[in-house]
Amino acid sequence: MGSVERDLDDFFAEKQRVRNPLVPVGALMTAGVLTAGLISFRQGNSRLGQMLMRARVVVQGATVALMVGTASYYGGNPWKR
Repeated sequence: MGSVERDLDDFFAEKQRVRNPLVPVGALMTAGVLTAGLISFRQGNSRLGQMLMRARVVVQGATVALMVGTASYYGGNPWKR
């Protein structure tokens, strides 16, 4: 098992941390739309609240797609040398 742990330590040591600046923007947009939707529901405007909740799902999906796309683009396959 020591060999596998050493290989993983070497693999992670040579990897750089990649940051996509759009991911935090997407997270903030998701939080903003969620907050606006909850406020709309609380004020009794269920139609607007429902539209905002649907928009939240779209924004959240786009953020997750950015995260997965960034990981797959920069990540590579650790089992192939």
